[in-house]
Amino acid sequence: MESGSNGQANVGGGGSQAKRLRTAQEVAAHSSRESCWIIVHGNVYDVTDFLDGGSKIILKYAGKDATKEYDPIHPPDAITTNLKPDKQYVATNSDDPITEEERARRAQIHSRPRLSEILNLHDFEVHWRFARRVMPEKAWAYYSSAADDEITHRENHAAFHRIWFRPRILRDVTKVDWSTRILGHKSSMPVYITATALGKLGHPDGELNLTRAAAKHGLIQMIPTLASCSFDQIVDAADANQVLDRSITKRIVEHAEGRGIKALFITVDAPQLGRREKDMRQKFDAQDPSEVSKAGQGNVDRSHGAARAISSFIDPGLQWADLDWFKSITKMPLILKGVQSWEDTLEAYDCGLAGVVLSNHGGRQLDFARSGVEVLVEVVTKLKEKRGLNFPNERFQLFVDGGVRRATDVIKAVALGATAVGIGRPFLYAYSSYGPEGIDRALQLLHDEFEMNLRLLGARTITEIVPEMVDASNIHTHVVPVPMDNLYEGNYEKLLGARLQEVKPKL
Repeated sequence: MESGSNGQANVGGGGSQAKRLRTAQEVAAHSSRESCWIIVHGNVYDVTDFLDGGSKIILKYAGKDATKEYDPIHPPDAITTNLKPDKQYVATNSDDPITEEERARRAQIHSRPRLSEILNLHDFEVHWRFARRVMPEKAWAYYSSAADDEITHRENHAAFHRIWFRPRILRDVTKVDWSTRILGHKSSMPVYITATALGKLGHPDGELNLTRAAAKHGLIQMIPTLASCSFDQIVDAADANQVLDRSITKRIVEHAEGRGIKALFITVDAPQLGRREKDMRQKFDAQDPSEVSKAGQGNVDRSHGAARAISSFIDPGLQWADLDWFKSITKMPLILKGVQSWEDTLEAYDCGLAGVVLSNHGGRQLDFARSGVEVLVEVVTKLKEKRGLNFPNERFQLFVDGGVRRATDVIKAVALGATAVGIGRPFLYAYSSYGPEGIDRALQLLHDEFEMNLRLLGARTITEIVPEMVDASNIHTHVVPVPMDNLYEGNYEKLLGARLQEVKPKL
């Protein structure tokens, strides 16, 4: 589906039949369970027949413009593909008043640092100065939240500080090349854009910002199941040679393979949603994402944030035996995302999979799970001992995500045996605060850092980044003095407890 000139995808449809015009007054008259109309992007929809699934949410916007709540969570074709043409109209006018909160947020946008002043990925999330002010509160809460006390969330980044470089000297580094291959496909750097849900919470174009930037910079993008943009919309926005990944059900897997998707990442670290308390303190009023609704799981708890509202799509029964079923429905290479031990990595190898992502879901699932880069050290040691494997390995590839903010973090992981590293949150903050120019700036900063650090390390190509160039002897020691990372610590927002209620004195 093509995007309109205003940056919003065209929600219209209904074939060649011209839609009938409806005024805002007419729409307002249909605000009951018996007759429920809503406005989305200037189009009027009679959604009376949808009230069985999420009637409370739909009725909240009955007779009103629901674009603001609909857009962040839904692909643009979610209504038109499920609603008959005779239930679709065009509004002659739509009165969608701007709240004081939204007006204040828009005013803060002008206080952002100039994009040229953003010098690293940390700068995109300096929330006290601009990130939280220019992002909707629900978006910030969902993107930044992590499990329980957020120990693992912080450890993901801190673990890289326990790895030190051992650079080599007197090598001709006039030309350096940090490009690589991921699952056999070219990538301009050993980085991929990892899957992050609900992209439109931060920007109207959602995941399309990432897709366009990935095409421009020659990166691989992993498409999330619960994207705000439709799968076809994301694929259509991709470059002809661009590689995208998405992990989910039979219908989507087969459709993805038919559209040219190159690999299937299966999330295995989320049999139940972790407690993300920043997000839980936000009520989520939007309707279910289209994939949740299609699965017939629309009655979910919306009182504890965006993550809880989409959690009904989780399958707690997923097990090793199911991998044979995945192999039977696709020829795409299969990679497990969220592996956290060498034992499970070894089993994945023995099952004939193409690789694993050593990850704890960005610290959003089990608190006190170890960082991906720490697990990487253990995996490389044990798989060499048990199966004689050396890494990086084209037959079985290791990926890492979580806590990455610098090219030096990526280089450390590559030296320890990773094929590539996934980055998520920083890219969300970049386009949420600055739009497409923000994500473009973020990727260019990484390119610049790779060029400088490869020269300083004495490596002319990715293949010359070897284990002997790093000292990871303290990686398993969780209480060890490390230099303070002022940028990261300054960005981290401490967890807050429950708020006291305001009690008015009785006269």
